[in-house]
Amino acid sequence: MTEDIPAPAGAEAVYVYAVCRAEEPPVLTGPSGVTCESPLRALAVGPALTAVVQTVRAADFTDEAWQARLADEPELERYARAHHEVVCAVAARYPTVPLPLATLYHDEQRARAALARESQRFHAALERTADHSEWGVKVYVADAPARQAAEAAPQRPASGAGRAYLDRKRGLRDRRERQRTDALRIAEVVDAGVSGLAAASRRLPPHGARGPDEWRTQVLNATYLVAEDRAAELARLAQSLREGTGAQVELSGPWVPYSFVGEV
Repeated sequence: MTEDIPAPAGAEAVYVYAVCRAEEPPVLTGPSGVTCESPLRALAVGPALTAVVQTVRAADFTDEAWQARLADEPELERYARAHHEVVCAVAARYPTVPLPLATLYHDEQRARAALARESQRFHAALERTADHSEWGVKVYVADAPARQAAEAAPQRPASGAGRAYLDRKRGLRDRRERQRTDALRIAEVVDAGVSGLAAASRRLPPHGARGPDEWRTQVLNATYLVAEDRAAELARLAQSLREGTGAQVELSGPWVPYSFVGEV
């Protein structure tokens, strides 16, 4: 939905954080947004729909500016945090559809027209996520001792010990296969358990090891849409799954349901 933003001297653009359902103009107190040079304000975009927007300098959001920002992790994080804080503040008061970071339009008229064309999708997303939050679940299993030893200190078999070497390699391969099978089973058990409580779910690619000292493998990286009044039940389920599987089950949330609002 973002437009290409040219940046002649002094040009401005409209930055859109989210669209919320509010019968009255929403209260916009708290975070200042991605800039302190202009306030957050409401922009009516359709029946009971209001966008939360801010005027920004167009020069800060050209392709060149964003490419430079992508290479500057602290600066990128600052923008992402500022965007997220506004979304969270709005979502704490109103049913809200968050928009992606750096959603921009040339002016209010074009922003209103573009967002109004998506009003049905916004209403559908609001119905789908009303009174629900997003929760993340990551599951880790410890690496097998044999794998740790092999990766920490690889050794060559002594001369004449070919049979013993092959047996050791075969045993290591079998242990890895059993570990892989067990890990997949644990991931399915946890996903099935949490999915049974959730209204919707998304599985994401597992992350690799963060460093050479991390001797655990992520076997499930998923996000779930859970009714707000079932949060305590989810916490108890996560603890039960930890005890039942022996795996590390990390639960994070509640979050604004970014993953369940669709392509808006």
